[in-house]
Amino acid sequence: MKLNVLRRIAMVTFMCLGVAVKGFSQYDVNKTTLKIDWQMNAPFSTNFADKLSGWGMNFELGYELTPRWEVGVFASYHTNHQYVGRQTLSLSPTESLTTDQQRSAFQIPFGVMGNYNLSTNRYVKPYVGVKAGTMFARYTTYFGSGGVYDKSWGFYVSPEIGVKIYPTGKKWGFHVAGYYSYATNKTQTLTFDVEGQNQAGFRLGVIF
Repeated sequence: MKLNVLRRIAMVTFMCLGVAVKGFSQYDVNKTTLKIDWQMNAPFSTNFADKLSGWGMNFELGYELTPRWEVGVFASYHTNHQYVGRQTLSLSPTESLTTDQQRSAFQIPFGVMGNYNLSTNRYVKPYVGVKAGTMFARYTTYFGSGGVYDKSWGFYVSPEIGVKIYPTGKKWGFHVAGYYSYATNKTQTLTFDVEGQNQAGFRLGVIF
């Protein structure tokens, strides 16, 4: 009885290895693309460092499964800043602080991505896509000679629409995209808490 079970396990294992080897043998490096984007980003509905900022980059490594479908992984980072003038802050029923503030929101989302090309034209490929994964966030409030910060992790999702432009019809080209993103991060700040982070922006970059 045990021998039959072992034989079945071995057969399934070898079948899985065979499928993996076959899939690897069909891998085409020419279908792999790397996108490197400069990123503009504007948080909203958080009231913390919610000014439009260009301090960000986006990186994507994709693979073309079919002429229309592309899957891969991504990672990006962004920092938003906001200056708040001098004011008196109530920290507790018995404590207050009079100071100005420099707020900084730093974020690193990463995970998987998928794009669907709306056209198979060699030169211009508009697409819709989505990114999903996790996000690390660090929100910092600087005041006086010090500051306070809080770090958190959350789920991240980001639909986007864009276009890939290939001037010569070859692998290299340009990338333009607009996106919306939402993360579930909860972060404590000096005077209030941020629960959930909505953002919108655009990306401009190159494709290799």
